[in-house]
Amino acid sequence: MALRTAFAFISLLALMNQTSLSGNEKPRPRAREAGVIVGILPTGRLNAITDVKGVRVGHSTLIRGKDVRTGVTAILPHEGNLFQEKVPAAVFVGNGFGKLMGSTQVNELGEIETPILLTNTLNVPRVADALIEWMLALPGNEEVRSVNALVAETNDGFLNDIRGRHVGREEVFAALRSARDREVEEGSVGAGTGTMAFGFKGGIGTASRVLPQTLGGYTVGVLVQTNFGGVLSINGAPVGRELGNYYLKDKLEGQKTGRGKAETQLQPDRADGSIIIVVATDAPVDARNLKRMAARAMLGLARTGSPSTNGSGDYVIAFSTQNRVRSQDERRMVQLLGNEAMSPLFLAVVEATEEAIYNSLFRATTVEGRDGHRAEALPIDRTLEILKKYNALTPAK
Repeated sequence: MALRTAFAFISLLALMNQTSLSGNEKPRPRAREAGVIVGILPTGRLNAITDVKGVRVGHSTLIRGKDVRTGVTAILPHEGNLFQEKVPAAVFVGNGFGKLMGSTQVNELGEIETPILLTNTLNVPRVADALIEWMLALPGNEEVRSVNALVAETNDGFLNDIRGRHVGREEVFAALRSARDREVEEGSVGAGTGTMAFGFKGGIGTASRVLPQTLGGYTVGVLVQTNFGGVLSINGAPVGRELGNYYLKDKLEGQKTGRGKAETQLQPDRADGSIIIVVATDAPVDARNLKRMAARAMLGLARTGSPSTNGSGDYVIAFSTQNRVRSQDERRMVQLLGNEAMSPLFLAVVEATEEAIYNSLFRATTVEGRDGHRAEALPIDRTLEILKKYNALTPAK
């Protein structure tokens, strides 16, 4: 195990030197740091899902040799034993081409009882097995005989040896143990290590919004694992089109130049992929209104230019930290928000989702992986030029 850990660490250093920070290159900014101000609502202190009190995030990044580029990301709604103190939750399916383990029980009972783990497609069973082991070993769970592990995925097979199923108990436990309620590492990390978005390197992104006190002062945080495509739009600017990297480009160019159908149909549909969106809030809402909030995350996804294609698994998991269910007989109930109070929370979800996706792109670094495949990071300087051209950038004060 020690040799394996050392080798993975050495491989990580080599990859960073090759594809990330070299020479005097500056760290890649988050979208807001670069002047991309999304929406009208203010962010939380960290502009992250961890602005929701009690929520913690941990990653385990697995980079080994030339072919392994994957990992696992853990989102914990609170610091306690989730099986004993469940939280209200809901799952919304935008497009169901994916493997979201545990979703049916969440929607049936309206609550989650384990941390939310994100990984790659073929590792869902192995990650779930490790998560169940983790939950059964927690103090207070000695008599537990059923655990609904909640594990979501996107397919990182372009950069990663996905058939090797390299994520297991060691990586899952590391992600859970490392979970903290502080700044969240973004980009090519954890479950986002080998993912792509809009033809560029994707990954993990996060953002938050805070409602004014007159509307309750509630916080909404979003974390995304981006691995999908489309026609990238940032604050309404056609970035993907300007960069010449977008869904159906080969088909459209084939029409313009008179190339035949047989010549263009061989190109892969790069818009297929997946996105997992996790929405957290401290607002006192039940599972029904959490599902309504989750549905609004798809509007934030659409703003970035995703058509949510046939082969994309687009899932949203939403939960509230405000109303824990402590046991079957003892419930700490708080007054729930009515339907008429939900619209500001819907806006917060849309804005935070959109910005989280941008952060996943801005923070991601270029990665080389399986079979020499290379995912280029979104070119920041060129992107900012495009945003200035379309008045989509907020000048620095």
